[in-house]
Amino acid sequence: MKTAIMGFGNPVRSDDAVGIYVIEQLREKLPQTEDISIFDMGTAAFEVLFGLKGHDKIILVDAVLNSNEPVGTLFKVPAEEVMKAPQDDPMVFLHGMKWDQALSYTKKILRDEYPEDIQVYLVAIENTKLEVDLSDEVKDAGDKIVQHILEDLKLSIPT
Repeated sequence: MKTAIMGFGNPVRSDDAVGIYVIEQLREKLPQTEDISIFDMGTAAFEVLFGLKGHDKIILVDAVLNSNEPVGTLFKVPAEEVMKAPQDDPMVFLHGMKWDQALSYTKKILRDEYPEDIQVYLVAIENTKLEVDLSDEVKDAGDKIVQHILEDLKLSIPT
């Protein structure tokens, strides 16, 4: 099974960078294998979408504002419940694509090759100030996501 892991966020907007933090941690902890692809969705988002072809599973990590939950609250949500229909939105820019938009465009691009196994991890945040550090609560949530993904992938990782 080929898995794509996508981390969303802006690395200079404090807690918004939790998705980027998670993929950086996974790059250090996961063995290099052709079965796992790790994508930084903070840059070149549309290029990455075409790179999802051939994957059986997608795991996404992003921050969520205005959730009315404490900062650092971790959500795992079914993608199909919150995914938007593809839109030809001229306001979608490479650095402004959200995870639900990425899935919508991916579905449009991949058509019948779109994977059915999609997992979405979201972390409640408040701070998106121009800073490079994550708050302790959001970093802890990011570490929990890393552990969840490592446990989920343990059967997929060659020993």
